[in-house]
Amino acid sequence: MSAAALPFTDRLATEADLPALDAVMERAIAALQNDFLTPEQVRASHKVMGLDRQLVADRTYFIVERDGVIAGCGGWSWRSTLYGGDTSIVAREPRALDPATEPARIRAMYTEPSFARQGVGRRVMHLCEQAARDAGFAAATMMATLAGIPLYAACGYQPVEEVLSDPIEGVRVPLVRMEKRLVPVI
Repeated sequence: MSAAALPFTDRLATEADLPALDAVMERAIAALQNDFLTPEQVRASHKVMGLDRQLVADRTYFIVERDGVIAGCGGWSWRSTLYGGDTSIVAREPRALDPATEPARIRAMYTEPSFARQGVGRRVMHLCEQAARDAGFAAATMMATLAGIPLYAACGYQPVEEVLSDPIEGVRVPLVRMEKRLVPVI
């Protein structure tokens, strides 16, 4: 059976996955943002985006694989931080959210470029939304990159606010906050 014919599998990320996840994110930012951002904005994106390792520690970060190769990843959070990774310029807030009144956070969604447009992002989104529902959340929000908006819109997310990152060497990265009601799955 060829690798392309093998099914995707999914699992929660562990600390042992961190180096491989960092590499996927580097490649995804470098390759998948080019149709939406200037080269300067793509370079700056590496300082805005990335993995918040707290998601892995909280056991809320998923990996989708094919034959042991990471095809994509993403997570959700019950913490207040909306976006940004360990090495980004974005401040993180560990405060626990109230599922009765606040939306879960969809975080750090990335697809390995060679697996783009094969349903990986939708699968990660489904895993995140189901886990957030199971934790009692009725809504989800995210800070989307311009490259991610088509996927998120197809998954039912609505744009709420356009945002520019803080300047990074004089360059701002455009982002869009998006939201969705999480309808219970019957």
